[in-house]
Amino acid sequence: MIVLPTESFQDYVEHPLVRRLYLTDVGFFPHAEHHFRERKDGIEEYIFIYCTEGMGTVHVKGKTYTLRENEAFCIPHNTPHRYYACAEDPWSILWVHFKGEDVSCFPLEECRVVSLSSAHATNRMHFLFDLLFRVLDGHYTLGNFIYISQVLSLILSEAYFREKQNSVREQNKHVTNVIRYMYRHLEENLTLADLAAEFELSKSYLNAVFQKYTQHSPMDFFIHLKMKQACRLLRTTDLYIYQIAGALGYADQYYFSRIFRKVVGMSPKEYKHSEYFHYKE
Repeated sequence: MIVLPTESFQDYVEHPLVRRLYLTDVGFFPHAEHHFRERKDGIEEYIFIYCTEGMGTVHVKGKTYTLRENEAFCIPHNTPHRYYACAEDPWSILWVHFKGEDVSCFPLEECRVVSLSSAHATNRMHFLFDLLFRVLDGHYTLGNFIYISQVLSLILSEAYFREKQNSVREQNKHVTNVIRYMYRHLEENLTLADLAAEFELSKSYLNAVFQKYTQHSPMDFFIHLKMKQACRLLRTTDLYIYQIAGALGYADQYYFSRIFRKVVGMSPKEYKHSEYFHYKE
């Protein structure tokens, strides 16, 4: 455990490259049997805990989180909390207390367990903490304070921002499953809330992954699917426009026609008798 005497080096802490993110304490507790900490009023710093093996428990904001091997968690500042090692399989943890102007740039208030699932990710995390300990074993110079600040930023970026391959596969799976669900329910007036509830995902997450992989919001994508189906029905059946509208969940034929014109670039009637088989994206 190393405590950095930031109060004695206030000029360093106020440097533009340090004040953005700087640590106050850092440590490694291997096989921390009987490890227990409780702070009923929280502390001024954020607490980042990375479990390298074993298990432990974190209580914060009325919820309980289990931390396992290669998982990390951040306790927000000024937040009552307690955490402790598992009695049967006590955790080994690398941890750091920190604060600074850039804390708001990371999702530190979310209180969620972050999994570092690949061997490369865990190796990088060990390497970054090793860098911290090596630099802190040296002299208290401005250069070292700056270096420590940058390494701390990399540790948080590794946990929260570096794209994880498993996460990419999971996101692709969610997008694929939602699109297939949309295809099966083209006759319904699905909402974003309906999709989120069906797949037990947040609306913000659905919006984000659809924008990432399709460049459309989920509902915009659903409308495009409906209009593609409308194009097929106009070309391959003798259904009236109002019947096609009804088959796609539109009770108002004229509203359907307005949406169709907006997406396709012409009215349903014009499309049916035109030579164009594709519409603008």
